Amino acid sequence: MSDSDLLTDKRTEAEEGDYALGRSDVAAILDAVERGDQGQLTMRMEPLHSADIADLLEQISSAERQRLIHLYDREFDGDILSELDESIRDEVIATLRPEVLADAVRELESDDVVDLIEDMDVVRQDVILDVLEDSDRVAVEQSLTYPEKSAGRLMQREVVMAPEHWTVGEAIDYLRVRETLPEQFYHIILVDPRFKPVGNVTLGKLMGSRRDVLLWEIIETVFQVIPAMQDEAEVAYAFNQYHLISAPVVDENERLVGMITIDDAMIVLDEEHEEDILRLAGVGDGSLSDRVINTTRQRLPWLAVNLVTAIAASLVIAQFDAAISQIVALAVLMPIVASMGGNAGTQSLTVAVRAIATKDLTGSNVWRVIRREVLVGLINGFVFAVVLGIVGVIWFGSPALGYILAAAMVINMVVAGLAGTVIPVILDKLGIDPALASGAFVTTVTDVVGFFAFLGLAAMVLL
Repeated sequence: MSDSDLLTDKRTEAEEGDYALGRSDVAAILDAVERGDQGQLTMRMEPLHSADIADLLEQISSAERQRLIHLYDREFDGDILSELDESIRDEVIATLRPEVLADAVRELESDDVVDLIEDMDVVRQDVILDVLEDSDRVAVEQSLTYPEKSAGRLMQREVVMAPEHWTVGEAIDYLRVRETLPEQFYHIILVDPRFKPVGNVTLGKLMGSRRDVLLWEIIETVFQVIPAMQDEAEVAYAFNQYHLISAPVVDENERLVGMITIDDAMIVLDEEHEEDILRLAGVGDGSLSDRVINTTRQRLPWLAVNLVTAIAASLVIAQFDAAISQIVALAVLMPIVASMGGNAGTQSLTVAVRAIATKDLTGSNVWRVIRREVLVGLINGFVFAVVLGIVGVIWFGSPALGYILAAAMVINMVVAGLAGTVIPVILDKLGIDPALASGAFVTTVTDVVGFFAFLGLAAMVLL
């Protein structure tokens, strides 16, 4: 195969989206692992980004993963550990030789080390902490004293700061002589004599200004200070809302203790989105790398909740068993009303949960949103009522049955729009995650109302 053919093959594989790597790359890597060819494996892995290596480790089996690590551990980069899914990270750490693990961890920024060890037990935490230099260990241990999912856990301790009275020239000279700088930083944080942040200066403004210009004269117009105890979801919201690149973190005395950068904030935002989607589906925080027993435990409770709601809907149906036994068409048509209501409720629910998460749905506009969703449900209900009314007449030759089906559809679609918006809002007010619990309640409401409206009207009109 020529080089051009191989390039075309890899492009085709990337377009198919099966792997971040081409299938031929994965096959070649696993073949080198199988043969124990360390040279070939290193050659294949060398050009790969840390995120791609992490993806590779997540996609292969546990046995293949361990063999690959044993062959490749001399080249193991610390960023790979940061990119790994938590479900297999402990396994990878346990597989690495102590000296390799030490080198990998020392390469990481303090916030990455905190993210790496915060969910580990004390014994495993000590293994990682013991390989750090004293100053880095102190920084990580101080970050671990903050609550989980707080800004204090998210921040990095490596900060570039300067007194507010410095000039551009003094700041540039300071940066040139400083032995270590953060791997990524975008601002110099100006502080007063009490180490209180008072402004940010971008590196672009710094390099584009004369040496005698005061830093205070070129500070950013948008400046946000993040309390260390603030929830990380609120931090991500602030970065997204105010288009921040980085922001200083302060303690209870408003003294500078760290910095959060946009990459960490966007990871949190992405995790929040993923968490909402998974919870709306009732699958918890599962991943493809989880074991069967763990996945089962995560999904079983919500399936049990759905069973209870299904029984509640069945109890409503049981109240009209006489009508169903006399008019078989009711048994054929009643799932349509409940299903359409359920889908409409899910649509309203998804919009409401997302709006609550992004703070677009608040007390000031909640009634307007509720009215809108009810009106949408009413209009959609009338549209499908006409369609289903005609279906009922043509299918079963009963105009009355068509009218009943149409009326039940309108009622359930309106209720679906109402429930899909009101239920998440109420749960949020009660301090319950609306993404976690709303689905079961909305489904129950639309099923019960749908069956009751259709069968109830049928019992009154047709019997």
